[in-house]
Amino acid sequence: MRRLGGAVVMAALLTGMTGQVVSAAPGDRADAVQSGGAQSGGAQPDGTQVEAEEGAAQAESTRARRELRQAMDDVVAAGGAGVVVRVHDGKGDWVGSAGRAELHRSAEPVPTGRFRAGSITKTFVATVVMQLVDERKVSLDDPVARHLPRFGVDPRITVRMLLQHTSGLFNYTGDVKPDGTADPGIPMWGQEYVDNLFRTYRAEELVRSALAKPARFEPGARHAYSNTNYLLLGLLIEKVTGTGYDTQVERRILQPLGLRDSSLPGTRTGITGPHAHSYFGYQHDGRLKVVDITRMNPSWAGAAGEIITSTRDLDRFISALLGGQLVSPSSLAGMRETVPAGRAGRIGLGLFETEFAPGCTAYGHTGGTQSVTSYMYSTPDRARRVEFSINHGTIDAGDPAQREKFGKAQEKLAATALCGPSGR
Repeated sequence: MRRLGGAVVMAALLTGMTGQVVSAAPGDRADAVQSGGAQSGGAQPDGTQVEAEEGAAQAESTRARRELRQAMDDVVAAGGAGVVVRVHDGKGDWVGSAGRAELHRSAEPVPTGRFRAGSITKTFVATVVMQLVDERKVSLDDPVARHLPRFGVDPRITVRMLLQHTSGLFNYTGDVKPDGTADPGIPMWGQEYVDNLFRTYRAEELVRSALAKPARFEPGARHAYSNTNYLLLGLLIEKVTGTGYDTQVERRILQPLGLRDSSLPGTRTGITGPHAHSYFGYQHDGRLKVVDITRMNPSWAGAAGEIITSTRDLDRFISALLGGQLVSPSSLAGMRETVPAGRAGRIGLGLFETEFAPGCTAYGHTGGTQSVTSYMYSTPDRARRVEFSINHGTIDAGDPAQREKFGKAQEKLAATALCGPSGR
């Protein structure tokens, strides 16, 4: 399995079980029954054979769900306060939760609750950009400076480079110098971050702060994740359409798909509807301090990571996107054309291509804030999909060993959901 955990945290900030179960929808259940039914033509199996096959299928289903529950428990044991999971596979749809919605209370997270999904926002933004490409309002090879001349962006940087993180632009949430040491951006860690929890940022000021830093490499030379790319894409959408990127996401994606749990909050600090609390742990005055940061001003993330959503909405979105409902066939193919992205696998335009186990590859995106980690992935044929959100608990964000353990537990959960029992 590819190593994802550490890469996910850096990208997003810089980036038994007693779960509740929702049975498959009638249409999904019927499909599952049909796929295991009698074959057309030829001899039909006798009753004994059918019973044996049904028994084997039920045993496999039970094992799969048991392993999924164990993987969820492992996430909680690794530092998550709680986790909500949605899985779509040949057995239908399953939704469950583990752990706690709040650290000091026993109730589990509501499986259908809402959460901050961080950089999964980028897939929504990329989809809008590709729709504008389909409408011939933008070209992937357009210089960004043509649409946003006021920022003085290197004229060699194209829209495609922003989408694929090959621009070389400094990441305004923090980057890494050539010698491997940290190159800080806006306050993102420790007490300084908590002190700025309700600060309002403007996309323009964040972009200008990033452009004031030297480029990491020549445009197009390689991949390096940078939140700055998607702030620029949000501003580009605004310039081309005459309305904010958030309005375009709502009109083009949220409303048509009926994604009622999803919103782009701007500077609003709360989460409406059922939701778990999430926590940020850090060292302060020689001890671990854990702060509830469920309420916060997400303007620092903007088009790079502000969305609030649910597993239901994410499942509808990724299924519609990969099913060709949102962009043209050529644009979808372009989104799935990838370049190497290090330990995160490969990256297309707003979509990662990740091998979770040998022969088990999926498209999607992860998202992270200081207190929540989320996944949204689907196999290419949409036969298996997983969406989950982990509200962080007492994990120390500055402890490499804890981050490593937490990251591996996340990977195991994704692989179990997408690849079947034992991550096959």
